[in-house]
Amino acid sequence: MQDLQAAIETLKHGGVIIYPLLALALAALVVMLDKALVYRRHARLPETLRQLVETYGFNWDDLDRHLTDLGPCNYFSRFFRVIMDNRAKPAWWVESRAGDEAQQIEKALGRGMWVLDTVITAAPLLGLLGTIFGMMRSFQLIGPDGLVNPGGVTAGVAEALIATAVGLLIALVALFGFNYLTRLQAQTLDEMERLGTRLVDHIRLDAQEAGAG
Repeated sequence: MQDLQAAIETLKHGGVIIYPLLALALAALVVMLDKALVYRRHARLPETLRQLVETYGFNWDDLDRHLTDLGPCNYFSRFFRVIMDNRAKPAWWVESRAGDEAQQIEKALGRGMWVLDTVITAAPLLGLLGTIFGMMRSFQLIGPDGLVNPGGVTAGVAEALIATAVGLLIALVALFGFNYLTRLQAQTLDEMERLGTRLVDHIRLDAQEAGAG
């Protein structure tokens, strides 16, 4: 509790620029928490479903049951459902519809990422602006005969350093979150594409067997 109070007191000495910096930190935190919930709720791929799709010549009814259990809000369920519902059509048609659905899912996964990108760029710049304000405040207290108010000059320097440190800290946290979420998005889409290829191969296999029969 004392550490928290000390941190709050330190931030108070950061000047007026601390408030927009805290707003950026809050925006980044909201986006990262939202993305964590999205991946947990809507981008989850059960291992049983993955193994089923990887199985050679699986039964489409089994896949339908897995997708029904997973729910229509799950991104993998949406993607697989598009392929399964169009399996009676030519493979090129299925691939086209699956590609359209994948683009929609990619947009959904990337929604809000621009906020983190903005925070990464804006936070250090705001911190630098706070540094300039703090140093200007210090220089204004220096008279022609030397230091007029040493305590005021020290406060200005502290304001400059705190604003810089807070801006860099917020940018670093946002950068780590952005990179992690970008990597997670790429992994999700790659897995979706890989398993979608398995489903299209199954459709081609069915068409080949029907032609041979």
